[in-house]
Amino acid sequence: MLKPAFEAVLFDCDGVLVDSEQITNGVLRGMLHELGWQISAPECFGRFVGRSLKDEFGVIEENTGFRPDLDWLAEFRRRRDAELAISLQEIPGAGEAARALFQALDGKVACASGADRGKVEMQLARVGLLDVFEGRIFSGEEMPHSKPAPDVYLAAAAALGVDPARSAVVEDTISGTQAGVAAGATVFGYCPPDSPSHSRPEWLLEAGAAHIFTSMKELPGLLSAELGRREVP
Repeated sequence: MLKPAFEAVLFDCDGVLVDSEQITNGVLRGMLHELGWQISAPECFGRFVGRSLKDEFGVIEENTGFRPDLDWLAEFRRRRDAELAISLQEIPGAGEAARALFQALDGKVACASGADRGKVEMQLARVGLLDVFEGRIFSGEEMPHSKPAPDVYLAAAAALGVDPARSAVVEDTISGTQAGVAAGATVFGYCPPDSPSHSRPEWLLEAGAAHIFTSMKELPGLLSAELGRREVP
């Protein structure tokens, strides 16, 4: 492939590299039902996907009268990880795309997720991608602010030694897209057709995504094609 028009590519994890959102959100919805909040699957996706669950404790309390604590969060993560260990799959084409970009950019790729580090590393290991991102994994939960704040993408770009403005961010959620835009990066929004667990293309465009694509197999070529359309200082 041609060299991309960027110095680094910063990947979100859930919904971009691994097909985890329905699994994780299903566990969360079940636990919210246990608390008496009969939230629907679409509403649960809309309220919680792409955000740190700790940041949403207030929303849960408003709708259940129960204030989640660290014990409740630990139980959620235990159930979540058990389900992921059984059912998690790679997003089709994500591994091939990530490895191609790793080669083209001399290793300047990173995984910048809003999730906790344990989950991210476990998921990447399960789908055989930990070696691509090892040492370049960033968790929004370890930052002052998680997505939609830009902190995790700024940290990833800084660790790679690149200007965020010369970085491409690959996202699938509104909050993640907002984070990438706030960091000054160019956001490529991944929207597979007819997927119940991904944001609609128009939502990502409204959030600031510069491009929408529907298959991870398109990504390396899309980033290379951008070279002919983008003025690089």
